Amino acid sequence: MRISKPITLFTKDLSFYHSLLRSCVHGDNSSSPVTIFRDLLRSSLIPNHFTMSILLQASSASLSPHNHASVGSLSLVHTHLKKSGIDRFVYVKTSLLDLYMKMGFVATAGKLFDEMPERDTVAWNAIICGYSRNGCELGAWHHFVVMLQQGFLPSATTLASLLPFCGQCGFVSQGRSVHCIASKSGLELDSQVKNALISFYSKCTELGSAEVLFTEMKDKSTVSWNTMIGAYSQSGFQKEAITVFKNMFESRSVEISPVTVINLLSAHVSYEPLHSLVVKTGMVNDNSVITSLVCAYSRCGCLDSAERLYASATQDSIVGLTSIVSSYAEKGDMDVVVSYFSKMRHMCMRIDAVALVGILHGCKSSSHIDIGTSLHGYVIKSGLCTQTLVVNGLITMYSKFDDIETVLFLFETLHETPLISWNSVISGCTQSGKASTAFEIFHQMSLSDGPVPDAVTIASLLAGCSQLLYLHLGKKLHGYIIRNSFGSEKFVCTALIDMYTKCGNAELAERVFNSIEAPCTATWNSMISGYSLSGLHSRALSCYLQMREQGLKPDRITFLGILAACTHGGLVDEGREYFREMIKEFGISPSLQHYALMVGLLGRECLFSEALCLIWEMDEKPDSAVWGSLLSACILNREIEIGEYVAKKMFMLDYRNGGLYVLMSNLYATEEMWEDVSRVRRMMKDNGYDGYLGVSQTL
Repeated sequence: MRISKPITLFTKDLSFYHSLLRSCVHGDNSSSPVTIFRDLLRSSLIPNHFTMSILLQASSASLSPHNHASVGSLSLVHTHLKKSGIDRFVYVKTSLLDLYMKMGFVATAGKLFDEMPERDTVAWNAIICGYSRNGCELGAWHHFVVMLQQGFLPSATTLASLLPFCGQCGFVSQGRSVHCIASKSGLELDSQVKNALISFYSKCTELGSAEVLFTEMKDKSTVSWNTMIGAYSQSGFQKEAITVFKNMFESRSVEISPVTVINLLSAHVSYEPLHSLVVKTGMVNDNSVITSLVCAYSRCGCLDSAERLYASATQDSIVGLTSIVSSYAEKGDMDVVVSYFSKMRHMCMRIDAVALVGILHGCKSSSHIDIGTSLHGYVIKSGLCTQTLVVNGLITMYSKFDDIETVLFLFETLHETPLISWNSVISGCTQSGKASTAFEIFHQMSLSDGPVPDAVTIASLLAGCSQLLYLHLGKKLHGYIIRNSFGSEKFVCTALIDMYTKCGNAELAERVFNSIEAPCTATWNSMISGYSLSGLHSRALSCYLQMREQGLKPDRITFLGILAACTHGGLVDEGREYFREMIKEFGISPSLQHYALMVGLLGRECLFSEALCLIWEMDEKPDSAVWGSLLSACILNREIEIGEYVAKKMFMLDYRNGGLYVLMSNLYATEEMWEDVSRVRRMMKDNGYDGYLGVSQTL
């Protein structure tokens, strides 16, 4: 009987394994390229240089950077290449080099390149692109220069990888050199290079060059349109970004992508039409788009919409949630902020420095001190206390609490003290009324060979001069401003005007004001308040009318200055008119300060009934400042009956207010009611305000 041999359906030769590896390159095979390679080695087949080239390509598509398993697989491949001697082939070693770069092993890749006895254009392009991709731009640029010196030509990908570095680091001349090389080699026509050039010129604020390149493009891809929209958006040209988008939309030759929407939102384009577009184009499932829309809604204060949109997202986003929390913090709604903070912690989200600083900014008054100290505890526990940005945020927060001792302690804990940290402390001390301490810190900064003061430093020091009435030092700072060309900064000029007016020199304040080409509302406000403080009420009102003629809209601070001028000048009719104008014409709700000024104005002119009616009609509960302004008017006009009524109101608000007893004592003294004066002084003594007795005797 004859036994037949088993029939072999096919033989596993090298071409079979090559086919399997190619399927891994294209993502058609779920098997690991290294597993296939091990199977090949177990057979009697010997891999050749072609096998290894395909294996490296397949590994490049499947291995993960800095993954232990991937590192082991790469080491196995590299070892076999060395043993077999196949690594002598330039294109095989180039593939290996490229794979090391993609895995993040820059030093190993660089060593492989240095060991290559011969290099071709592909190898040079691989090393340059690899350095760029891993953030080693200087290494990329060095190899690019050597490559050109040795007569090799760059590829379009190489040039495109170099240009972002030139734009970000301010290497404008190098970027222009790349443009020249692209023009000479004909690579300027490549869309990848042209898009990179447009982006480069926009980052260098040379939008004219970017526009020319974009206009010259015949076949504009979605990337090209997005690059130009992004260029305008990053430069703050909203109208131009919208125009390019409209042209893109009307061309119908390209599709609008998520990047298009994100670029437009970064230009602060109206979010509602874009939201509709997102829904129509089916991008509602793109988390990057949803996050950008959430940030846009939060930025505009539409927090209900932002929260609903965030809830509809398929995955949580720390960026979107941070935007919502920061907006609530900006509004001072710290209860909601704390609730969101707890939610973020419960979801195990890593709250970064930016998110935390946004939350810290919400702690605006001493009523938030418990929340602030709790956040400080979290900063220490999470290790964020080593980050300068966070420490600066804490310094600003404690400045608002008038806790300068903690501010100075935090400043001393900083390992590095950049200018922003010095500015935070100086500004914090000034805002807390500790101008002398601010000048001491500035003196330390000068002696420590620290950073050079900038416009923010000078503005804070000018505020300190205003507090201490240091006119001589203020003039020296004015000279520093002129020498360093800070005069173009309007906030510096505003601080300068404020300093001169508070130091009693309205003439110099006027000179500074007249030197400003187009004063903003804050600068006009400073001038109006300065005139008012100097008793020049007519000039204050005239300044307000000039401001209105310039087309500027007054704000709350403007009307504080105007009402103060009317109060000092006894201009009741004008005060009534401006108060009405603020509410009816400009829709500004009066603050307690506005009411205090208006009540004081009416009281000084003995219009007590009208003043009381105004208080009773207030939307919010009057504070001691409102009642105090009326009580001062009662003392001025010797109005005992109303004065006693007002004093009772103030006593109910805060019986510990020592100033109340002083005012009442003075009120009785004006009418020589000495028994009542003695009674008030006994109350002062009983409540522990002996120190105020000397004050009441001198008034």
